[in-house]
Amino acid sequence: MENRSKKFNADPCLSNEESLEKRLATSQPVSHNGCATCSQPHRSCASSVRSAFYGQGIQNSGTVRVTGDVNIGVPNSSNKHAKLLQNLQLTDPHLNKTRIEATKGSLLKDSYKWVLEHKSFRQWQDDREGRLLWIKGDPGKGKTMLLCGIIDELKQQPENSLSYFFCEAAEPDLNNATAVLRGLIYILVNTQQSLISHVQEKYDHAGIKLFQDVNSWYAMSAILIDMLQDESLQNSPLFIVDALDECITGLPQLLDLIINTTSLCRVKWIVSSRNWPSIEEQLEPTAQNVRLCLELNEGSVSNAVRIYIHHKVDELARRNRYDNKTRNDLFQHLISNANGTFLWVALVCQKLADPKVPKLHPLAQLKSFRPGLNTLYKRMMDEIRVSDVAELCKQILAVASVVYRPITLKELKGLVESLEDFDGDLDTLKGIIGFCGSFLTVREGVIYFVHQSAKEFLLNEACGDVFPFGRSYQHLAVFSRSLEILSRTLQRDIYNLQALGVLSDEISSPDPDPLGMAQYSCVYWVEHFSDSDSLGHGKALQHGSTIYAFLRQNYLYWLEALAILRKISEGVIAIQKLEALVTNIEMPLLVDLVRDAHRFVLFNKPAIEIAPLQVYVSALVFSPARSLIKRLFENEAPR
Repeated sequence: MENRSKKFNADPCLSNEESLEKRLATSQPVSHNGCATCSQPHRSCASSVRSAFYGQGIQNSGTVRVTGDVNIGVPNSSNKHAKLLQNLQLTDPHLNKTRIEATKGSLLKDSYKWVLEHKSFRQWQDDREGRLLWIKGDPGKGKTMLLCGIIDELKQQPENSLSYFFCEAAEPDLNNATAVLRGLIYILVNTQQSLISHVQEKYDHAGIKLFQDVNSWYAMSAILIDMLQDESLQNSPLFIVDALDECITGLPQLLDLIINTTSLCRVKWIVSSRNWPSIEEQLEPTAQNVRLCLELNEGSVSNAVRIYIHHKVDELARRNRYDNKTRNDLFQHLISNANGTFLWVALVCQKLADPKVPKLHPLAQLKSFRPGLNTLYKRMMDEIRVSDVAELCKQILAVASVVYRPITLKELKGLVESLEDFDGDLDTLKGIIGFCGSFLTVREGVIYFVHQSAKEFLLNEACGDVFPFGRSYQHLAVFSRSLEILSRTLQRDIYNLQALGVLSDEISSPDPDPLGMAQYSCVYWVEHFSDSDSLGHGKALQHGSTIYAFLRQNYLYWLEALAILRKISEGVIAIQKLEALVTNIEMPLLVDLVRDAHRFVLFNKPAIEIAPLQVYVSALVFSPARSLIKRLFENEAPR
């Protein structure tokens, strides 16, 4: 088998992807019992098998139709661009803005129009030297909604080519510098399509790795600078980035890029962040920097909060049928205690609107909410401590605080042990989330913190309640639960595709989704093992044995699931990190198995990404005979 594999890879004229296409094209659909048949011909034989032809005289001769099923020729440029944009886009910044506005409440023009007349904004807008406007302020001061309003105003000016991005620490697709550039470039090339050539040239060479590998930041920054220097650039590029403090990875590099590009003609930036010294140190030296500090504009911010309070009290009065006196008393109390903080007003009004809260004597209830965000969070935590579901709420908050992305209600059910036997519907589970004070909110089945400051409060001030055994212990609990869920859930052909040639692009999730509860665990179980400090707990061998058993029994099923979820690249990173971790465990069998698993996925990644069930066919067939993974799963190979 080794010789066969080497012979196949010997053609120097073929790239890895071309070689893969030949492997898929020359293999007939094979059932698990080895029969060269196809149980779903409309999905496998007709549309799933892609053929690649090579040879002098045909490769550059245009489009040729072969028996109605196979097209050979030069790809259509519009299709190439569409595929590039699909891979470039992590999330749509336009939809992110829509979601943020819907979540935080209506965008009120009267509450942000003050900034449009502010001298700093005017200086940035009118002065050719003022190329960077930095809006800074404490948590809850309304920076994000302020930028939403600025975006709406600047979009009406046709001379601008406007791109924007909202950083969110809890979202892996929104919390790093590379994601910021991908979002800005995505809008820029959609605004002026001629600029796509700067991306297309590098994408044709590197493929999707251009956006995903360790050099993606350098590639994206070079592409952006090339675009900004393009003489065909029609309008003045204008970039807006919100919440720089929530850019967890690569913030210093992003700040350097912002500063360096302000020297380019016509390029302007607006950024917002908290009052972080580390950000100020990098932004301060530039002469083009115009600052707008919200704390130094207390009057304007307080007036904007006043308008917001008026709006929220009107909503409450209609909902709870308050009389005029009650309405006015609520308004005055909120005005007196808001201290210019939108978030405090929003959280207090959310508590008063809660159907579980008695509607009698609302002012007496309101007076129990003291000024200040941390004071409000402490009160919310006090309510949880004395509730009938205190332990369950603390477990939910603990999991929500350590996960690496917002999780769904289904995923929470798997990660919180006391919810394992919960047989209620998701609406009931959503109701349980409502008992967690106002720290969490649920949108479209996904659990979010109401604000990054709420998560920070739990991780710092309330850590004794939420993590009684320490944060690393909670990571260990999530790691253990994840392997339990995966071991129970994963199996061969989990979506019952049957045809081994079905492509990833053709797969849609069934309802109910057998991977619904396990999706988070599929991607992040190694991360939690890494952050659990389990190697220092004296239980390294115990956890090593658990990992060893999981890989021996489920490795191929795990790769299949990752491919279905389009997360195989994350799986490669995970197994690479696991290989580094297990070298510290005195288990030679585990070390050898993880190393072989790493080699296996690196070699077979292209095939598995294109057709997940190829993990049982070409991946096993073309693996060396000495491969531990091949031996362990030889019964899964075609016979």
